Amino acid sequence: MGRAATTFQELKSNLRPGRVYRRAELEQWSTAVDRHLQRLVEDGVFTKLSGGLYYYPKKTVFGPAPAEDEKLVQAFLKDDRFLITSPNLYNSLGVGTTQLYNEMVVYNHKRHGLFQLGGREFRFALKPHFPLRPTEEFLLVDLVNNVTKLAEDQEALLSKVLIKARRTDRRLLKKAVQEYGGVRAKKFFEKALSQEERNVS
Repeated sequence: MGRAATTFQELKSNLRPGRVYRRAELEQWSTAVDRHLQRLVEDGVFTKLSGGLYYYPKKTVFGPAPAEDEKLVQAFLKDDRFLITSPNLYNSLGVGTTQLYNEMVVYNHKRHGLFQLGGREFRFALKPHFPLRPTEEFLLVDLVNNVTKLAEDQEALLSKVLIKARRTDRRLLKKAVQEYGGVRAKKFFEKALSQEERNVS
């Protein structure tokens, strides 16, 4: 076995199924990265996702498993500070949203725009603040931030959001509005919460 073949086998021995790799990451195991990448793709070991991004599929009884969204996005951003969300999550709030959207949104600190990763489209949006997981309070605020992009009747939808907001933990909702709300959401919830406080008093 020649040196080139040995180096290639050493590279393969460090790879793990289910991982998404950047080209630069493989340089620690190979001095001929581009040639080895080409061979890995030709051999069916790697699937090329986008420029400089490769996936080593896990084999299952149903065939190769697609890359997990979190691993795709983390490798693409080179950052683990992001939130993958979707307008479909609003349907869990019980405020009248029923539409299904074929859209994945990634709130992050680095990239903005539409990107194809692994055959799937992600809309990256720069945001200064977002939670690690989408809480109910965050989703209410996010819905109002994005209400003009939704297919439902805005007036009817906001009326139901208002009712929901008054049943939500006021402290947690105020915190979410302060951290994640845009101008529209801050005005909307300030009015909603102040009306409730007047009714209570």
